[in-house]
Amino acid sequence: MKWFAAVEEVRRFSRAARQAGRRIGLVPTMGYLHDGHLALVRALKAEADVVILSIFVNPLQFAPHEDFERYPRDMERDRRLAEAAGVDAVFAPDVAEMYPVAAETYVEIPTLSARLDGESRPTHFRGVTTVVTKLFLAIEPDVAAFGQKDAQQAVIIKRMVRELLFPVRIVVVPTVREPDGLALSSRNVYLGPEERRAAPALWRALQTGEARIRRGERDPAAVEAAMAGVMAAEPLVRPEYARVLNLDELVSVPTVAGRLLLAVAARVGPARLIDNLCLEVEGDTVRPTLP
Repeated sequence: MKWFAAVEEVRRFSRAARQAGRRIGLVPTMGYLHDGHLALVRALKAEADVVILSIFVNPLQFAPHEDFERYPRDMERDRRLAEAAGVDAVFAPDVAEMYPVAAETYVEIPTLSARLDGESRPTHFRGVTTVVTKLFLAIEPDVAAFGQKDAQQAVIIKRMVRELLFPVRIVVVPTVREPDGLALSSRNVYLGPEERRAAPALWRALQTGEARIRRGERDPAAVEAAMAGVMAAEPLVRPEYARVLNLDELVSVPTVAGRLLLAVAARVGPARLIDNLCLEVEGDTVRPTLP
């Protein structure tokens, strides 16, 4: 497995692979890898000849009061996991490599980025789209993989690719969960034992919302109330939102129909957790979908 810290090095590697007729896949991460990240690698190995995984804790995604400094990092562990998963190369730049001058140039989709998580994290998705653009320019992938757990991010990245004419196909991989339903996240490491036992309330809330829809509930407010109630019943969970939205535009819907995002967020101890279900509802038919 190759390891690169400089843009020019990884670009040279990627271009040489393409000139040899090989298809390039990119898995962008902030490191502290878990099986959710490795599922992205597995998905791309079926799509690409060369898989490059990036590890970069992007400061532009964090507000000053957020957890940039304490975000979990373990580069040696990440190296072992990436190599065991069959990653061909890791790109792990430092901040100076990705932002050689003070950032004044941003890529932003302001409308989508202001909705849902953007209501409480107004600069977060500007950081995401800016760094993903830089990674696309550095690595020039043919295909890139993102996880369903960050559904809003996937929707925004797909829109960015479409609007900026990036020749990159976006693959969205279903959320990977613990046996009790908790979505895998690097931030789960923040949870103490009691908080960890409480955290699956987010998944139970989503299951409750889906069950209401499958039983015929078509009032989005009723579904949202049911999901919020499940989270609120857990004393260690502090709900932030429970929403039923149009999956492609991230806006409220007048009735439960079409492509939908059931999304929840909550504080559990020091961790802010998010989770979602993506459904397509046509009459009495309810089936899972992806962003």
